[in-house]
Amino acid sequence: MKVLALSGSNVDNSFNEKLLKVIIKNLDYKYDFDFATVKGLPMFKEGVEAPKEILDLGEKVGDADMILIGSPEQQHSVTSALKSALEWLSSSVHPFHDKPVVIVSTSPMPQGAARSQTRLKSILAAPGFSAHVFNGDEFMMGIALQQFDEEGNLAEPGTLKFLNHFFDEVDDWYAQLTK
Repeated sequence: MKVLALSGSNVDNSFNEKLLKVIIKNLDYKYDFDFATVKGLPMFKEGVEAPKEILDLGEKVGDADMILIGSPEQQHSVTSALKSALEWLSSSVHPFHDKPVVIVSTSPMPQGAARSQTRLKSILAAPGFSAHVFNGDEFMMGIALQQFDEEGNLAEPGTLKFLNHFFDEVDDWYAQLTK
């Protein structure tokens, strides 16, 4: 299965990007990963043709069997960079139509970006998306500063165990969705 891991962060040393890289490293035996980021993409501007970078991202989304979004939280919502990229995609090329989407998040705060996940699910339900969003167990890792070791691995083995359990549920959901 081709999975596009999409980082919704535009900051250097993003915890959510680190989380996606842990997932890619630990589950590469199970999925064929591609990685993309919203970092550096132009802000959405209504009435303007989508720029090449957006069209390229739309092609990556369209080519994937499933999208995995690492969604940071800003001001109790998704980042402006992620929201802008999604606005471009939902108004120009519509690559999320019938696409399975899974959301994971981490945050320096204890809530693990829970509000970002809730808001992102609401955005993905809007016209222009028609995505199928995984709503089983949620993976929200709080206190990100303590979660990664110096090499970028998860410091707590129990977290990796739950992450594997989470993706077992994702696999069951995907099988039901695509049968």
